[in-house]
Amino acid sequence: MTNSTMTANPQAEAEVWENLQQAIADCSGFQQWQAQQDKDADGESLDQQVRSYLRETLETLAY
Repeated sequence: MTNSTMTANPQAEAEVWENLQQAIADCSGFQQWQAQQDKDADGESLDQQVRSYLRETLETLAY
């Protein structure tokens, strides 16, 4: 899939991201990570939390 294909249908892309976020939020690894976060994370949206979780997970794997 090329980059131009991804931007051709932003509504479909948003729907895929929503479904992916929900799948990640339902997984035990995310829930454990979420429980370990500071109380400051309470104000973050699910989108922000999932992005932080994915960033930290990828950084750990890259290390």
